Amino acid sequence: MKRIAQWLIKAFTAFDWPLLALLVLMAILGMTVMHSAVGGTDWRFAEQSRNFLLAFLCMWGAAMLPPPVLMRLAPYFYILGVTLLLGVEFFGETSKGATRWLDLGVVRLQPSEMLKIAVPMMLAWYFHRNQGQLRVLDFLVAGVLLALPFALIVLQPDLGTALLVFTSGFCVIYFGGLSFKLLVPVAMVVVAGLGALVYYEKDICQPGVDWILLHDYQKHRVCTLLDPFSDPLGKGFHTIQSMIAVGSGGVYGKGYMMGTQTHLDFIPERTTDFIFAVYAEEFGLYGGIMLLVLYGLLVVRGLNIAVKAHTQFGRLLAGSMSMMFFVYVFVNVGMVTGILPVVGVPLPFMSYGGTALLTLGIASGILMSINRYRPVRS
Repeated sequence: MKRIAQWLIKAFTAFDWPLLALLVLMAILGMTVMHSAVGGTDWRFAEQSRNFLLAFLCMWGAAMLPPPVLMRLAPYFYILGVTLLLGVEFFGETSKGATRWLDLGVVRLQPSEMLKIAVPMMLAWYFHRNQGQLRVLDFLVAGVLLALPFALIVLQPDLGTALLVFTSGFCVIYFGGLSFKLLVPVAMVVVAGLGALVYYEKDICQPGVDWILLHDYQKHRVCTLLDPFSDPLGKGFHTIQSMIAVGSGGVYGKGYMMGTQTHLDFIPERTTDFIFAVYAEEFGLYGGIMLLVLYGLLVVRGLNIAVKAHTQFGRLLAGSMSMMFFVYVFVNVGMVTGILPVVGVPLPFMSYGGTALLTLGIASGILMSINRYRPVRS
């Protein structure tokens, strides 16, 4: 009985209550919007309820693992993830032109999802081991550790997931000590490239022009972003309809389950990638600001945990998990409002889908684990 009592105490003290309160609020809000998006309580509503329960259990389990255990597991978790990505490349299942799934007989996996956690864990482990003696070579090795899974995911192709994996890993490298001065030339090249893209848009978006580094569908997404009205009933339909829904919500919104764009089936993928359009149409500008404030508090809480972490591994990993939440929100809201191309990134704790929820739950649990950990002083 004493051991059981000790385990229960440990289990309940694993939670970071401010973070948990934010997650509960988002789960309630997410299920409320899902109810409207599906028009009631059909199988997707029930499935999402189950997904939230599984994500909560995964979060709880991750929260109970102390950072030293996570640090020991990091290299094996990374190697397993990269191995599975190689398995996808050679033996993966193809659906809708993309090869992202691996059927192991017992279970069907999307290995790229686990790399959102495995890559920052591996890089945090690497910088923790080399803290105090970092050289240029160490940053080059870290770049290779990041580039390998990024390239394998791009080949699937899955640009949205690759972007999230790259961002979470790059944040570890930056927080690990990468000089900001080295990023200035890269930023200048990116800005110049974007400027050239906008200036020559009419020439390079012609049907016969081949973009060597991108697939045709990725080229169409970028060109649609630059001018969605060039094909309003085809490639630009998603962006145009979501922008109409967001704009028609106005300041106060049309009211719960009163969104015409939603319930007349004009918003595509309204339960997944474009659920923010459903929310903005029904709750308006004020509702959108409230949601973004909740996400902001989540990111701030994560960064606060990172600042107070007692180890380099904990600081880097918590910072990366926090910025991953930020990128999820920034990319999803950006593509729904027409300022970023459509890349298939879900809105955290709102979009339908079990795999992304599990990843977010584990990331939240890791933050709680880092916050609770107190190293034993000899």
